[in-house]
Amino acid sequence: MSAGVGFGFGIGRFAAFVLVLYILLVIVLSAGLWI
Repeated sequence: MSAGVGFGFGIGRFAAFVLVLYILLVIVLSAGLWI
């Protein structure tokens, strides 16, 4: 049970990390277009 929770938590952290990278990428691209 704990292993399953740990795995799910790991996936959640990975998803959050990817989401942050995606948002930063969009911001950088938007800034590049505005410049």
